[in-house]
Amino acid sequence: MNFRLPHMPERPAQPRNSGVTMVMDKGLSLREAEDLCDISAPYCDLIKLGFGTSIITNRLLDKIKLYKSAGLKPYFGGTLFEAFAVRNMLDEYRRFLDEYEMEMVEVSDGVMELDHELKCKHITDFSKDYIVLSEVGTKLKGKEISNEKWISYMQTELEAGAWKVIAEARESGNMGIYNDDGSANFELILGIKKAVDPDVILWEAPLKNQQVWFIKLLGPNVNLGNIATNEIIPLETLRLGLRGDTLLTFLPCIHNWDI
Repeated sequence: MNFRLPHMPERPAQPRNSGVTMVMDKGLSLREAEDLCDISAPYCDLIKLGFGTSIITNRLLDKIKLYKSAGLKPYFGGTLFEAFAVRNMLDEYRRFLDEYEMEMVEVSDGVMELDHELKCKHITDFSKDYIVLSEVGTKLKGKEISNEKWISYMQTELEAGAWKVIAEARESGNMGIYNDDGSANFELILGIKKAVDPDVILWEAPLKNQQVWFIKLLGPNVNLGNIATNEIIPLETLRLGLRGDTLLTFLPCIHNWDI
């Protein structure tokens, strides 16, 4: 930090368990990944190689090693898990994970139909060898999950061995925990917050207004995901009260200041 202002929120040191930022790599070149690590590595924690991009990404192992050398945890998107699972090829998926030295895996069922007990079994099985992120929610319009099931799924997936559960929003930010217009599904989110420790939830929040909303609701060290690569530092300024949307959020009563 180039200058420390008073009343800036404290951020946990890396490796973090709270205040986690998950970034979406949708096909960066190795040079772009180097630039990301050079400027943004202190402000992000997880790098998701989005959906199935890792199947066709050039110099994939080099990029994974680069991210790890910068202290980041890369992992393949949950859609890739589903692409293997729907073909009954999870043994092959494990070999693919090991070939590319992955330590983290995402287990999701956002598109495919997967019995929830079987999903929890997959979480338990993978958690023996990998850090597991599980994702709750759907990527399909018209496929509804009740608030009660959202909460129940999160609880049982954590019990099955997930390190954190991801609250689905897609990279568009208008699904899952959000309404069609990108606004927060307030009733659902408050219900989850009441029933599940927010520190074990990674809330997908690709849009700035969503990031601001969660920071004001849960504080600067809320776990946020699906952050664009060019939004890592802007998000950190929101967390620290260095952007107009949160400038006054973490200050003591403004009347005590001579401004």
